[in-house]
Amino acid sequence: MPSEPVWYKSSYSEEGGNNCVEVAVLEDRCIGIRDSVRPAMSFSVEHATFTAFIRAIQSDADTLRS
Repeated sequence: MPSEPVWYKSSYSEEGGNNCVEVAVLEDRCIGIRDSVRPAMSFSVEHATFTAFIRAIQSDADTLRS
């Protein structure tokens, strides 16, 4: 039986814990993504896709800081 994923909240979340994006590494090495307000509604992407997404965000942030 698969274990329940451990969800992690973004460090940029509100102080009260609302409006949070949560992520979890799933059994198939995919990354689960959900809104903490509606935890039953989630989706998953392949690990490589999530990594590319994060790198693109970091690259855009670096460009904006320049």
